[in-house]
Amino acid sequence: MSFLNYAPGATPLDPDAVSGLLPDLSSQAELNEFEAVNILVATRWAMGRRCRLRRNHPTDDGLRELHRRMFNETWKWAGTFRTTGTNIGVPVYQIATQLRNLCENVRTQIEHKAYPWPELAVRFHRDLVWIHPFPNGNGRHARLAADLLLVYNQQPRFTWGQSTLVAESAARQEYLAALREADAGSYERLLRFARS
Repeated sequence: MSFLNYAPGATPLDPDAVSGLLPDLSSQAELNEFEAVNILVATRWAMGRRCRLRRNHPTDDGLRELHRRMFNETWKWAGTFRTTGTNIGVPVYQIATQLRNLCENVRTQIEHKAYPWPELAVRFHRDLVWIHPFPNGNGRHARLAADLLLVYNQQPRFTWGQSTLVAESAARQEYLAALREADAGSYERLLRFARS
């Protein structure tokens, strides 16, 4: 798949992950469109009243199921943890533990009202991106997971710059800059972006 063109800040796929593409596509634009439709279907499922994720979101199993549903028509490995190192993320052997710890921490923060809802959601988003559990789609997955955290708790979902953030754009540049500031401990810019 020589047509893959990674936007700045995107994690390149290793050859094994690339070989897991399910549809026969011939351009990055086709891949982006195919993934977008897959994600839309998953979003409708996750927002449904009967979605089982609502019961105790977030859980590590629920986050894996969410990723699987977001990319199951696109990638064979949808919902499975990455098996190789990347330019971002925890070492492979720490993914499961870090993800479980993140979910437990967020549920504790909810119980103790540690942060206002929007801040709690952007902190969850940033930490999920930082763990980087999957070969691809981590940002989109983390944004939807944060939105679900809000919606499942009767809060308005974020707008994320009103952009998909997949292709190179001013919105994507702002998002990545806001993530870097959050990595350094300042969440204000990411919170402003999430609400823009």
